[in-house]
Amino acid sequence: MTGGDLTCDGFLGGAIRAHQPRAGYRAGTDAVMLAAACPAGPGDQVLELGCGVGVAALCLAHRTGAGITALEIDADTAALARRNAGENRLDVTVACGDLAEMPAEIRARNFDHVIANPPYFRRDAGTRPPDSARSRANHEVTPLAEWVSAATRRLTPRGTLTIILSADRLGDLLSCIDDRLGGIRILPIAGRVGQPAGRILLRATKGARAPLQLLAPMVLHRHVAHRDDRPDHTPEADKILRGGGALDLDRLTSP
Repeated sequence: MTGGDLTCDGFLGGAIRAHQPRAGYRAGTDAVMLAAACPAGPGDQVLELGCGVGVAALCLAHRTGAGITALEIDADTAALARRNAGENRLDVTVACGDLAEMPAEIRARNFDHVIANPPYFRRDAGTRPPDSARSRANHEVTPLAEWVSAATRRLTPRGTLTIILSADRLGDLLSCIDDRLGGIRILPIAGRVGQPAGRILLRATKGARAPLQLLAPMVLHRHVAHRDDRPDHTPEADKILRGGGALDLDRLTSP
């Protein structure tokens, strides 16, 4: 991709700058929310499956100081993720490969946390966009069950898996989780008050036995309808999306 095919966009209030295609799949709020929900800390090792141009990995590395290994199937997109990691001077290593046939250097390791933003649409859903990278990002090629299984295999005992996905695929996602994972917490995310959740964040822990918890929804925007071009994020969302704060799912379950 040439310079004219790219934009350079700011995340976390401009703390992160990322080049991404002007047309095709573009990272946004979902990547930032995914990074915020991962309970990594300094020195932890994190694997991201399907990293795109690396926005979630960059946000997580910026917030936590964790070491991030990111896997991306599209070679051009992986190259952009490497460029973004280098220009932001963050500890993110990007490998190009298929999670269904994971590169040996990743398959040989275990990680404290795995994060993923799998394609939101099932294989047979709707019309695929003509751009191949965008089609692969939006429409399932590798089954969701393989994403979950690959992530679970790479986790250390008590390691966490964090996934963001379209809310209408929650049933599909839960059906993919076996008894290796427990302590499931699900956070519905709604765009505005009174709207149904469009996204869910799910976190599970390898080897945990705690019951599933469905958390109260998080609302991203203050007003019931879009008014003008000014930002109208709720204070909770603004702390994450602009301030780079964590989304602590454990705190949300406390009395």
